[in-house]
Amino acid sequence: MVAKLTHGFWEKVARLILRNRILILFLIAGLTFFLAMQWDNMRFSNSQANLLPDDHPVNIEYQRFLRQFGEEGNAVVFAVKDSALYSPDNFKRWNKLSKQLSAFPEVDFVISTDNLQELVKDPNNQKFVLEPLIKTEINTQKDVDSIINHLFNDLPFYDNLLYNKQSRTLRTVIYLDKDIVNTSVRKDFILEDITHLIESFEDETGLDIRVSGMPYIRTMNSQNIIDEIGKFILAALGVTSFIFFLFFRSFRATIISMFVVIIGVMWAFGVLGLLQYEITVLTALIPPLIIVIGIPNCIFLINKYQQEVKKHGNQALSLQRVISKIGNATLMTNITTASGFATFIITDSKLLKEFGIVASINIIGIFILSLLIIPIVYSFMPLPKTKHLKHLNKKWIDGFVNWMEHIVREKRITVYVTSIVLLVVSIIGIYQINISGSPIEDMPKKAEFFKDIRFFEKEFDGIMPVEIVVDTKRPKGVLRPATLKRIDQLSTVIDEIPELSKPVSVVNLIKYSKQAFYNGIPKYYQLPTTQENNFIMDAARKSSGEGNLLKSFVDSTGQVARITTFMKDVKTDRMEDIEARLNEHIAKLFPSDRYTVYMTGSALLFLKGTKYLVKNLVLSLAFAIFLIALFMAFLFRSFRMIVISLIPNLLPLVITAGVMGFVGVPIKPSTILVFSIAFGISVDDTIHFLAKYRQELTANRWQIKKSVYAALRETGVSMFYTSIVLFFGFSVFVISNFGGTVALGALVSATLLFAMLANLILLPSLLLSLERSIANKEVLREPQIDILPLEEDNINEED
Repeated sequence: MVAKLTHGFWEKVARLILRNRILILFLIAGLTFFLAMQWDNMRFSNSQANLLPDDHPVNIEYQRFLRQFGEEGNAVVFAVKDSALYSPDNFKRWNKLSKQLSAFPEVDFVISTDNLQELVKDPNNQKFVLEPLIKTEINTQKDVDSIINHLFNDLPFYDNLLYNKQSRTLRTVIYLDKDIVNTSVRKDFILEDITHLIESFEDETGLDIRVSGMPYIRTMNSQNIIDEIGKFILAALGVTSFIFFLFFRSFRATIISMFVVIIGVMWAFGVLGLLQYEITVLTALIPPLIIVIGIPNCIFLINKYQQEVKKHGNQALSLQRVISKIGNATLMTNITTASGFATFIITDSKLLKEFGIVASINIIGIFILSLLIIPIVYSFMPLPKTKHLKHLNKKWIDGFVNWMEHIVREKRITVYVTSIVLLVVSIIGIYQINISGSPIEDMPKKAEFFKDIRFFEKEFDGIMPVEIVVDTKRPKGVLRPATLKRIDQLSTVIDEIPELSKPVSVVNLIKYSKQAFYNGIPKYYQLPTTQENNFIMDAARKSSGEGNLLKSFVDSTGQVARITTFMKDVKTDRMEDIEARLNEHIAKLFPSDRYTVYMTGSALLFLKGTKYLVKNLVLSLAFAIFLIALFMAFLFRSFRMIVISLIPNLLPLVITAGVMGFVGVPIKPSTILVFSIAFGISVDDTIHFLAKYRQELTANRWQIKKSVYAALRETGVSMFYTSIVLFFGFSVFVISNFGGTVALGALVSATLLFAMLANLILLPSLLLSLERSIANKEVLREPQIDILPLEEDNINEED
């Protein structure tokens, strides 16, 4: 029925294209111009990717925290670990830097030695007042030593906030205006103003400033993404054009193909702008992906044109056959590829959904461009010369084809045994795969800002915020002695976990108040006793500055408190252990009938998001397999053929997963993409082979062996060349500075290589072994698509 409905369709399409060449070129130019105008709407991501859907409970808690306390990741930290900092000139220059930073409107406030306030008791009014740490001008080394010794030895409130006593590392913390933290203003401020101030300081003092904090990390990471887009596009164009030229030995064919994929890249950027999607670490991969996926389309179409020219020399007939014979096949293979990407749309992750939408749209777009531009451009050119058709002989690759045929003829048992061994070993490897929920694991390890992350992890125990929110369920319940004691006990638990930094909460401020009450003696930095509590809290209430200090730790009603700590970059299982340990103590210390306590923060959000994403992507991969199985059912009308076609495409995925387990590549947002992408692309080879096999089966009166070997010889070179293009095309991603992008490129390349071998050796072996079961004329009907041969067709074609 479908065959009857589609009979003659592609011949009509061919006539339509070739009769309206000028109009089509104008339409392409107009659409390209329109999409280029949308480039102004492109935006680079300024916020951390939220992998959870908006209605997820963890996300709801995080948004509630932000409403109560504002943006948690708005601190940028500067640190110097060098004794030379404590010379009078350098120390004054350090203080000058904090003055310069506080002068910017993008900065909310600064905490540094320059403006540090010391809490002291006013003996006359029995209240607390804030006095500056530096009361006189600094002129001598003695002045600096006095200030630093007082800070390090007498003010434990600032320990791990402004200094590391053991290493004598000094820090300045600036808090950005929360309204600009997730905007391009933050990016400009960090890349231009902060960078200029740091360079000036380092030039004048010879000291090395370390800089970090979530706004800084996100900005530098985003800039690396932007810098890599151009590098990927140029690398993809360079590699694919070089391989293309090696195959065709024609500058004209190479230039035409590059012209097609460059327009495809312009469309990709235009679609991003039109949909107003942000350019993220994923969507930044789409333009080079379009190049890599578009070049095989060009190979098939140009090669078919040259085959037809060689056969009969009639240009009009050759162009008509390019469209009518290859159009349906390239459409089907591009649909399967687009399906692999489109399955990301069913996930609840905004990041992946946008990636899937733009990628699948542009894969169909590059197919349309290839099908329209290549025949039309060649219609205006003279016929290819004899030297351009020499590559069609391919005598040099006969050895490869003969080797494949020999393996399939003589070594089928070996093929099956090898496949089973690989399957078993890979399953063992799969059980060793870990899930990574680290937000910094994929960041460029050689970048200066990544080295600074490691510096702050060592000196101050991490930079990724973890927040614990304590709701006392009653106004002003936070300052009750019982609540303060519970928060202090939980803080002690946090302090005992080596991967977490010293926590900061209202308890620290109350301890500081007691120390101030006892004239600043450090040993009194502790919670007040029951007898002391009334005097100290009375003095605190009289203090005008106390409310300003409290607002960072307690909400405006005094009902909700926050405990802030920072986490090092740790493995996911360790992060889960830490979470479980904290939740266990929270349950013991805070009865659920009196308190509502939950953990949040960007570090925890990313962990939960990653696990959620892995679950969704497993479903999307299953959906991709289901879609392509339906597609195979539509093409071949046989359940056995569906099974046979899926085996050589699923086995490479299992092998790749096993390799990931053995070499220690974790499952994370970047690597889980590998499976859906590779499956959608690799199944194209199966379609090519089975479609040609169906043609040969009909031509050879259902002789299985003869048909399999004929299909193998016809399609082997085609599959080999397209796989080589895809292998090297995806390999360009290994030049990335991002670990996730490197892993994505390497794993997809490896999977496609495994898939090529499986489709060239395992697939025909399966067909031969099951020949009696599948050689049924009632099941094997007329094929729905044509093969894409790189050799001259042996099938008689109608003019």
